[in-house]
Amino acid sequence: MSAMEVPMDPLFLAWSYFRRRKFQQCSEVCTKMLEDTPYDQAAWSLKTRALTEMVYIDEVDVDQEGIAEMMLDESSIAQVARPGTSLRLPGTSHGGGPTPAVRPTTHSGRPITGFVRPSTQSGRPGTMEQAIKTPRTAHTARPVTSASGRFVRLGTASMLTNPEGPFINLSRLNLAKYAQKPNLSKTLFEYIFHHENDVKNALDLAALATEHAQFKDWWWKVQLGKCYYRLGLHREAEKQFRSALNHQEFVDTYLYLAKVYQRLDQPITALNLFKQGLDYFPGEVTLLTGIARIHEEMNNIPSATEYYKDVLKQDNTHVEAIACIGSNHFYTDQPEIALRFYRRLLQMGVYNCQLYNNLGLCCFYAQQYDMTLSSFERALSLVANDEELADVWYNLGHVAVGIGELTLAYQCFKLALANNNDHAEAYNNLAVLEFRKQRIEQAKAFLQTAASLAPHIQDSKSN
Repeated sequence: MSAMEVPMDPLFLAWSYFRRRKFQQCSEVCTKMLEDTPYDQAAWSLKTRALTEMVYIDEVDVDQEGIAEMMLDESSIAQVARPGTSLRLPGTSHGGGPTPAVRPTTHSGRPITGFVRPSTQSGRPGTMEQAIKTPRTAHTARPVTSASGRFVRLGTASMLTNPEGPFINLSRLNLAKYAQKPNLSKTLFEYIFHHENDVKNALDLAALATEHAQFKDWWWKVQLGKCYYRLGLHREAEKQFRSALNHQEFVDTYLYLAKVYQRLDQPITALNLFKQGLDYFPGEVTLLTGIARIHEEMNNIPSATEYYKDVLKQDNTHVEAIACIGSNHFYTDQPEIALRFYRRLLQMGVYNCQLYNNLGLCCFYAQQYDMTLSSFERALSLVANDEELADVWYNLGHVAVGIGELTLAYQCFKLALANNNDHAEAYNNLAVLEFRKQRIEQAKAFLQTAASLAPHIQDSKSN
């Protein structure tokens, strides 16, 4: 029987690997085929797709502003925006959210969200000095050193995937020739854009291909917009996305365009755009989430919660919506309801330190003391880094204060500082405990440290 076995067609095998997301094997099979027949277009196209998929990142959500992007921003924006129309001025919004005394804020003055997203990490520090001084953690506003630097590091993936040199030598490609072959040009564009991170060549190819398609292909217009956005040319990107929407209504295009408006600090325009998108795609979860996020960033928490509830009507396993509604209930003095939302996350299989930390706090404030300490024990066992450890100990200190165990509280706050010596809230609470022990000088020093680390916290100043 073995003599009669027919080997599987290598192209079919490669395609099968690709469909099962085994990109490395797919690429290897294609390489062998290309060694035998160097001009096999199908194998070449499939290999570019496999290499792209290995390093592919969805552009819709990933968005970080670096110092370079912020300081060298050429788009002129009103310095004194009207209240409730700007993402850059914290607290201008009329939102009926809880005050900073109840709900903690980031360094840029926004309330901490219930869910860490790429955009929540970049606030807008007013000056370069403040931007550089602020330590980089998820709960601060220091911009990532450079967003473009992140793309350079992603681009080095091409060296990993092909040790003997790049698969395609971009400098020797005749882009005009490929632009006329629609079936090859799209895979080639994605390879250049995602795998090589060569935005300039990608832009050239997209421009030629758009021209070849007589400016009627919406896909190429979206790609042009992505290139312009990556290069920081936001107005040009806006034109391309608008033009693409005239040809074809597509959810992703709405999301890209809204991203442009948010970067240009036009949240109201972005909101109107999302609502326009909802006319075409009623109940689309990503559009509803986009609206909720903007309301949340503008400190308009009640509207944000309403939209998150709409999201849950469409998709009742949406982690971000559940987490944000839960945190909102917690900060508006409804820990029992928040507990239901966090339990729901636990049932869905979310299993991390932050969730158990929140469960512990909800149980404590809902007076279910039997569950509180076991939740915090779980949180401590799942800690990923020192900052999380510090936060858990800080919360345990709060629990200890609540049950009158001041010695335990003192130890917990000390442990929080041992793991993260920038923890301003822990300094503030230690100062109060020292004050109770009549150590006035020590308390004063702690309060001064807290005020210098986090000028946005009111407690240290009032104490």
